[in-house]
Amino acid sequence: MIAEEIMRLAELREKIEQKTARLAVIGLGYVGLPVAALFADVGFDVLGVEIKADRVEKINAGLSPIEGEEPGLAELLNRVIKSGRLRATSDYNALGDRDVILIDVETPVDDQHAPRYEALRAALKNLAPVLKPGALVIVESTIAPGTMSGVVQPLLEQGSRRRVNEGFYLGNCPERVMPGKLLANLRSLSRVAGGSSPEVAQTMTTLYRHIVQADLDPVDWITAELVKTVENAYRDVQIAFANEVALICEALGGDVWKVRELVNKSPYRQMHLPGAGVGGHCIPKDPWLLAYGVQGRDVPLRLVPAARKINDHMPLHVVALLEKTLARAHHTLQSARVLVLGYAYLENSDDTRNSPSEVLVTQLRAKGAEVGVHDPYVAEYQGDLLKMAEGCDAAVLMVAHDAYRKLDFDALYGRMRIPLLVDGRGVFRASPPQGFVYACVGVGE
Repeated sequence: MIAEEIMRLAELREKIEQKTARLAVIGLGYVGLPVAALFADVGFDVLGVEIKADRVEKINAGLSPIEGEEPGLAELLNRVIKSGRLRATSDYNALGDRDVILIDVETPVDDQHAPRYEALRAALKNLAPVLKPGALVIVESTIAPGTMSGVVQPLLEQGSRRRVNEGFYLGNCPERVMPGKLLANLRSLSRVAGGSSPEVAQTMTTLYRHIVQADLDPVDWITAELVKTVENAYRDVQIAFANEVALICEALGGDVWKVRELVNKSPYRQMHLPGAGVGGHCIPKDPWLLAYGVQGRDVPLRLVPAARKINDHMPLHVVALLEKTLARAHHTLQSARVLVLGYAYLENSDDTRNSPSEVLVTQLRAKGAEVGVHDPYVAEYQGDLLKMAEGCDAAVLMVAHDAYRKLDFDALYGRMRIPLLVDGRGVFRASPPQGFVYACVGVGE
């Protein structure tokens, strides 16, 4: 990096320290919206860019478009909108005066497990022509190793007609949030700041220090990309192990929940929770992003694909468990009326991305069952649970929403034709509801 650029970057760092740098966030979803609100709350002028007009309108009215239990987010958003420090738009031309731009768009994978970067490419192509000279662009979206150098840098350089570390600066600081804990995660979880140079990485840590109260480690692009994808691949593998142990326990008449409790009493053991499937935007696809990073490099991958296969199978295993439990009640799945409890992928959230319940419902209907779905946080499936349970032959708990933990099973018993419950999350294992034919993932007969 030449002396002139080092000086320009030092000026940007000073503006960040003094909170006079103008910020922008592209993508106002589960990550971008709380990020934008937090930076606005500490004193930055923040512009949010969102392609969905209805979301822009709602945000500018001070209303959070994110449903579910998100402690503090609605109040924070209303406060920063009223203060004028945060506003939303769909116009990329408004980014021309922004000193720092954060990109928080979806990065899913396709049926072949390859990354789909339509949203990322569109954001970069729209940003590049209006990018301010000397601006810092930070990709917070999770991306496959090699994406910064292979996709992000070329698109920005081509569109802006400037070069990284000469006409603009570029970083990768992967988000680490979970619905239901968005603000808490942003504040308390450590971050890695991958920069296009060591000086850029240090500038990024200066920025995030305003909202992050944990470690901020300056690194290079490839390290940042690897850390995020490896982290979620690790979780996926550990959950897959717990799920495979659950299947073993069922077959042998054991109880995976008790086994897990006792295993974890030993030092340095941390067996994860089994369950009815893994969903969300991150874990089902980030291991594939990690794998994609070494495509064509003669690296034999065995563990990551195996873990994905195990976790993807769990909703299908719940179907099999339901069939087996119905047989105990002298009934079959074909023509049975089944009530699915929970459609979000996570408890107390409205996030349905990669929901295991979607797989379950599709399979149940393919086998001839009549399926109803209830979820207190998903608008499409809200309603009177007891009314929906009328005449049902089985209920399947797929999401451990607090509302389900407080279910009135006496009332439910009176509404169902066959009081049968399959527990995909182990919520009622310790105290199964009286009078119900009960089965739990990971618990053998």
